[in-house]
Amino acid sequence: MTNVYSVAPFPTYRLIPSQFPPIGLFDTIATAADLLAVMDLVGWTNDRLVAGRIARLPQHEWVYGRPNASIVMAAFLHVSPTGMRFNSPELGAWYTVAEIETAAAEVGHHLRREAVARNIPEMRRIYRSYSTRLDGLYLDIRGQQAERPDLYATDRHDASQRLGEAIRASDGAGIVYDSLRRCCQRLLQGSWLAAGTGSLL
Repeated sequence: MTNVYSVAPFPTYRLIPSQFPPIGLFDTIATAADLLAVMDLVGWTNDRLVAGRIARLPQHEWVYGRPNASIVMAAFLHVSPTGMRFNSPELGAWYTVAEIETAAAEVGHHLRREAVARNIPEMRRIYRSYSTRLDGLYLDIRGQQAERPDLYATDRHDASQRLGEAIRASDGAGIVYDSLRRCCQRLLQGSWLAAGTGSLL
């Protein structure tokens, strides 16, 4: 199978629960050295910010010194214990979508799963929407569910995580894929590993 690469749609969207207020830790830092010093201090009180994660993200991909840098960096530093579809637990990814409706479908899916796991009848959260522009060419696996079922499996992510980590290791931009809820894409843009729906990135 020949690999196909595509540009990312513009704009792309990411929904983040408003319960996590934007703390501009990275927004006003001027240098990489300052970022390391702040990370060291924050690590004393926030065990989710693991020094190993920032060290694993190449320094040229750190986002700092601009508005919303903390939102981007949080996606890499606050990681699910099992990882996600295309990233391992060692380092997070920036998942985003090309259509806000797809972002809502993805959020709804994960809220339903959480409600079932917690055995509660319903959940409500307020989300903030962020829009992004992603550069680069992305491995495009849309429409390949039949040819690559391991990457679209609903019960495991071992194959898709290996692919995502291989792309990250090769400095690839990312992956565009079909959402299991709608149409989804995941992108790895420099340090912006993204995923999404529809034209999810």
